[in-house]
Amino acid sequence: MTSLLLADVRPWGGDAVDVTIVGGVISDLSPAGTSTESEQRVDGRGLLALPGFVNAHAHVDKSWWGQPWVSYGGQPTTQGRIAHERAERDKYGIPSVDGAKAVLREFLRHGTTATRTHVDVDLGVELRGIANVLEAAAALDGAVDVEIVAFPQDGVLRRPGVLDLLDKAAAEGATSIGGLDPATIDRDPVGQLDALFEIAHRREVGIDIHLHDRGDLGAFQYELIAERTAQAGLQGKVNVSHGFALGELPPARRTELVDQLGAAGISWTTVAPPTSAPLPFREMRAAGVPIGLGTDGIRDLWSPYGDGDLLQIARGFARLHGLRTDEDLTYAVELATTYGASFVHRENHGLTVGARADIVLLDAENAPDVLVRAPRREYVIAGGQVVVRDGELQV
Repeated sequence: MTSLLLADVRPWGGDAVDVTIVGGVISDLSPAGTSTESEQRVDGRGLLALPGFVNAHAHVDKSWWGQPWVSYGGQPTTQGRIAHERAERDKYGIPSVDGAKAVLREFLRHGTTATRTHVDVDLGVELRGIANVLEAAAALDGAVDVEIVAFPQDGVLRRPGVLDLLDKAAAEGATSIGGLDPATIDRDPVGQLDALFEIAHRREVGIDIHLHDRGDLGAFQYELIAERTAQAGLQGKVNVSHGFALGELPPARRTELVDQLGAAGISWTTVAPPTSAPLPFREMRAAGVPIGLGTDGIRDLWSPYGDGDLLQIARGFARLHGLRTDEDLTYAVELATTYGASFVHRENHGLTVGARADIVLLDAENAPDVLVRAPRREYVIAGGQVVVRDGELQV
């Protein structure tokens, strides 16, 4: 098996160690300077080492990254953005293998080695977007570990035939199926959720629902999701994306909901937009509600923003929530790394023996320093392969 030695690196800013990697897996950590030579050697120069970043909410099929600038257009509402995207995407070759590959390469440049990506499934593209994303990931030799959520961006019940496409996607390897604002998009929250949970239960896949609705309407749908999760026995397999309403509710109502979500085993993903209400993340931690961070769309027809750097999202989370202590700043980095493991079905994602060798080396003092400066990723190792060297992509 191919072996690689990362010499003289500091996991999370601690004491320097040598990391031995065999067959793409961390096989040993020992004090710096004590390891035997391997087939390949990287001089870590005392750089800080982190686990690879996990992007728990992405849309790698939608981007125009690498193309000439595309001006923002359409109506600035969820429905308006959907309509604009549907009208314009063919003009820009969305979705495509090259587009997805360009986004995945930017993920790698910034240290993301695993992602849970929503991929549009609708009457126009059917399952073509999923095939494109899988082909793009294969072209990078699996350097980015990709999980697929089959995502009905244009609605579910209001578009007859979409449920059949979601069912087919689940049968063909999507790890989750998605939903979108059951109340305001389909105007039938019970109907959409019942249909999604039926497929998920029968196909033994997860559910990941984009939920933008605010206030009591959002809270009502969280309750419907929690009830169906328990009834279907899907604890640990259901996620709410965005979920802006949770941070807007009165404290007593919010606490009640967080407890209900925790009991149902529901997780949460956020992109920490600066205009949203802070999440009750401490209550969520106490209740056992996992939180994942994601970049959402990157330079797409919804927004010109985004560069694929999950560390910037972690810093945005920290600023949105007013985090300042070393412990809290480190927690934000952990959200982007080790705590993202469950969103890509990894039991072991860290700088530990037995973990897939996904490692990011940065010139920083400690994790808080990493967060506030977001320095260049000097080296990125993905599955034991060096994919970024001295800040430059090698794939």
